[in-house]
Amino acid sequence: MILTVLGSGTSVPHPLRSSSAYWLDASSGTLLLDCSPSAIQRMAELGLDWAGLDAIWVSHFHLDHFGGLAPYLFGVKHAAETRERTKPLKIYGGAGLEELIRKIDDAGGYRLLEQRFAIEVTEVSALEPFEILPGVEAVAMKTPHTDASHAIHIRDGEATMVFTADTGFDTSIAGLAGGVGLFVLECSFVRDKPVELHLELAEAMHLIRRAAPRRAMLTHFYPEWDEIDFAEVVAAFYPPCEVIAAADGLRVEI
Repeated sequence: MILTVLGSGTSVPHPLRSSSAYWLDASSGTLLLDCSPSAIQRMAELGLDWAGLDAIWVSHFHLDHFGGLAPYLFGVKHAAETRERTKPLKIYGGAGLEELIRKIDDAGGYRLLEQRFAIEVTEVSALEPFEILPGVEAVAMKTPHTDASHAIHIRDGEATMVFTADTGFDTSIAGLAGGVGLFVLECSFVRDKPVELHLELAEAMHLIRRAAPRRAMLTHFYPEWDEIDFAEVVAAFYPPCEVIAAADGLRVEI
């Protein structure tokens, strides 16, 4: 698998970091992890096959993670690039996903779910395995952020990864990520976080030590990270593996 970071930032406008989205190339297709409003432009900018995207995972319904889904569906409905498409687009997320899409649809009369190809919306249950792409196994775990928020574990043959999306501190996340090839977890704040339902560096590093992945990536950076020497502050925690900083456009092989 190859993971491309489309957005390593938050809802706060930033000149270098757009909001949450990650493109995953797997053995049997492509998967978008979160669909922020900026994800649409980023996919095109990086030359990714947005018209042929196979599946979308929505971690939760905050706009910097979900707000690009309706515009994406509106775009592919009318784009010349999807005129010959016949394969379905699969969208996965927590309870309430389909109702939310339909409410947006009704508000504008967009008929987002009526396309030249099928749109299949699946609401997953925590800790129940499902096939997110052909032969690619996934399992979601509820996280302390919103009622609908989930982390996801993905396995494609021997390659494994976990994507937490937004979360507060919960040691069970380390269990989900135990020994994975890449552990992608939010690290919104450096220290003294102002809210409980995100992570700061010490908490993220604790989860990494407990999970012992082969490699970890910190992401979802608020602007306070701009003045921080990432390598220096991470090294102070004596990480058990390589810990890298997400950056828009970064590609990582898993």
